[in-house]
Amino acid sequence: MADTVEMQDIRGLDIDKAVKGFALAEYVFKSDCTQSSTSADSIRWYQETAADLTATAPSYVANISPLSGFPTLEVSWTRQTSYIKKFAAEGFISMEDMKSADVDVVARTLLRLTRSVVKQVDTAIWDVMSENRTVVNINSVTTNAAWNVASWTGVDIIEDLMDAKYQISLNNYSPEGASLYLSPLDYKSMVTWLISSKGSSIPNFSSEKVSTGTVMQLLGLNIKVSPNVTASYALVIVPQQACTWKSYTDTTSRAIEEPGIGTKFRVWELGIPYLTDPKAVCLIKDTQD
Repeated sequence: MADTVEMQDIRGLDIDKAVKGFALAEYVFKSDCTQSSTSADSIRWYQETAADLTATAPSYVANISPLSGFPTLEVSWTRQTSYIKKFAAEGFISMEDMKSADVDVVARTLLRLTRSVVKQVDTAIWDVMSENRTVVNINSVTTNAAWNVASWTGVDIIEDLMDAKYQISLNNYSPEGASLYLSPLDYKSMVTWLISSKGSSIPNFSSEKVSTGTVMQLLGLNIKVSPNVTASYALVIVPQQACTWKSYTDTTSRAIEEPGIGTKFRVWELGIPYLTDPKAVCLIKDTQD
C-alpha cells in the first residue's frame, strides 16, 4: 500500500525526533557552552580583556583624598567576527533493506549519521576552547610527568589539576564546578593512578552521564570523557562562561524518498563556537608519554 502524504509527514517527524535524541546524548562540549541562536551568517562578538582594572598606581584607587576626583578606569574589548559553518552527512537505504533487513537499518543509519555530524560539531568546539592547542589567550600548565608512564615516576595528577585550577582563579574566575575534559586514555590513567598508586578508594562516579556527560567528580571538577580530546591534552573550563555556541540551524534531519529505489537520509547542523572568556580555560599539556 502506498504511503499518503500525512503518513510521510509523520515518519519525517519521527525521524527528526530520533536524530535530536541521538544528538542530545552524544554532545559533550556543547552542553558547557552558552547557547543562543542567530539568523545571520556572520557573528560579531567581543572578547573582554581579562586583566583587572587599575589606575596609574594602586594608591589612586585605594587612598583617595577628600575632595579629590575619582580615577577613571576603562574596560577594553577586542572585536571579533566569526562565520557560520555547516556540518552535514547523508546516507541512502534501498527499499529492499528497509523492508526486509534483519538489522534496523534506518535506526542504525540515523545514529551513525548523527554521530558523524555531532563529532564534527564537538571537535569544532574543542578546537575553539583549546585554541587549537596553540596557546595565545587561554591559560596553560604542563604536567609534572605523563599520566600513563608505567612506573608512575614523577606523576602527580592531583597537583596538575590544582595548578590548572590555580591559573583560572588567578584571573578572577571560580574553577569550582568547572569541567575537566579527558581523552579515554587519560581517564583510564587517572583512575588507575588514583586507585593503584595512591591507594585511594574508588572515585565518586556520577550517575549524571546521560544528561550531562559527567562520569565522575574530583577536586571539585566534573570529569567528562570524549575521543575528540586531542591526545596528550586535557582541558579545564568554566562552563556557561568561557565559550558560546551560536546556533543558526539546530540538529535537523530529513528523509527524501525515491519511489521504487529507496530513501535518502540527511542530517545537518549550522552554527559557530567562539571563546569569549579565554582566561576561564586552562589547557593541560603532556598528559601522555
